Amino acid sequence: MKAGAVVLVVDDNMDAADMTAELLRMHGISVAVAYGGPEGFDMAIKIKPDVIVLDVGMPVMDGCAVAAALRKDAAFVKVKLVALTAWGDAESRERTRVAGFDLHLTKPASWASLLSAVQPPSLSL
Repeated sequence: MKAGAVVLVVDDNMDAADMTAELLRMHGISVAVAYGGPEGFDMAIKIKPDVIVLDVGMPVMDGCAVAAALRKDAAFVKVKLVALTAWGDAESRERTRVAGFDLHLTKPASWASLLSAVQPPSLSL
């Protein structure tokens, strides 16, 4: 991960969000956390992270709505969006693709796949 890179984790399940963030921090990654779609969207606008890990199934504003809204902003065209969701069926994968996600991980994702997924686009393996 490049120096100063920031990952934003957005999940309405506080335990899942905090656990994901802690794992990333244990690997030296700078992480911010939001506990829902609207909060995640606002935080993304404020901090301009390099990578955003979004749960899809959130109330009020789901991950696909957050992704689609961010992709409308030129500042987020190159931000890597990673769906981290319990939904792994073909329809859900297509929905995340259409919303603008770069990658779709199904929970529970392996730590290795999560760590690989949060590499900024310029450093992707």
